[in-house]
Amino acid sequence: MAGADPKTAFDPNGLLDDLKKALAERALNAEMDHHLGGAAGAGNSRNGYGRKTVTTDSGKFELEVPRDRQSSFDPQLIAKYQRRFPGFDDKIVSMYARGMSTREIVGHLRELYGIDVSPDLISTVTDAVLEEIAAWQARPLEATYPLVFFDALRVKIRDEGLVRNKAVHVALGVRADGTKEILGLWLEQSEGAKFWLRVMNELRNRGVEDVLITVVDGLKGFPDAIQAVFPDATVQTCIVHLLRQSLDFVSYKDRKSVAAALKGIYKAVDAAAGEAALSGFEEGEWGRKYPAIGQSWRRAWGEVIPFYAFPDDVRRILYTTNAMEALNSKLRRAVRARGHFPTDEAAMKLLFLVLNRSEKEWKMPPREWAMAKAQFAVLFGERFLKALAG
Repeated sequence: MAGADPKTAFDPNGLLDDLKKALAERALNAEMDHHLGGAAGAGNSRNGYGRKTVTTDSGKFELEVPRDRQSSFDPQLIAKYQRRFPGFDDKIVSMYARGMSTREIVGHLRELYGIDVSPDLISTVTDAVLEEIAAWQARPLEATYPLVFFDALRVKIRDEGLVRNKAVHVALGVRADGTKEILGLWLEQSEGAKFWLRVMNELRNRGVEDVLITVVDGLKGFPDAIQAVFPDATVQTCIVHLLRQSLDFVSYKDRKSVAAALKGIYKAVDAAAGEAALSGFEEGEWGRKYPAIGQSWRRAWGEVIPFYAFPDDVRRILYTTNAMEALNSKLRRAVRARGHFPTDEAAMKLLFLVLNRSEKEWKMPPREWAMAKAQFAVLFGERFLKALAG
């Protein structure tokens, strides 16, 4: 036991409660000896013990905490007014990050550990994440990102007595070495270009000087806002979003056939061939049956065209990013489990925690990145090489 960190005793997979209690009390007595042996010990001495019920990951037990006559002893293991051991709060945050509601966490702790905690305690613990979000949202970023994907999901939030649909936007940046980073999370308060201009300026103020390609989902006013702040950026409509929007118009039995017909558009060798394929689709069976599909592609065509200038290795990364798809899946699952949120802050807490957990799971850049790097060096020259040099 010598030299061990006593706080490790409270790991849920660690010692049994009686041993936890014994080790904690021994650590507290050692802290008191150290306290009395220092400058604070002059004219001071022990003064018996006080009893304190503390909560751990696996239950509750009572500790005997040593006291001194001058009441100057403040233990490091568990502070004077603290009643939860380190690790307990982390467990609550972990459950919250998995989409469990406050009431579900209360019930879970009672059922598994026999611990009764109030919903207010759960809120207090998870509210501490808000400071972490503010620091994370203001952290410095890389000077150049070859790729930034912007995506949105809708969440239901109670606002002035009504449940409203609000958009939460996520930016996923890809660095020159292919590693990924969540750049930020924004809850949209106003529609259109002003909101997007604020987001772009925030990225600029956090150190981003250049973005080579941005991939967006066709939101109104977004391309103009991007190019107002990053004038050299190529703005590309997300092909996956465009395909999904197209299939929203289609009956279930026709979806496979329509998806196959649309493949000819985005697999075309260049923009002219792509437009010819789109015209062919519009004049064909599925285009006549579902005319809204052709119209939606025409409306977005200005932001589809850049895609054709890239070779296959780059195109694959642009129209199918597994990281973004996996991320969206986790975010939507957490949002569905919650139903709706009481406040904007509650929504941001949960989504930040899901993002944070997901980012830790990312290890390797996509397989296509090695080939894409060579293509980026040719297509963007010094702009890309500057990012690669770091």
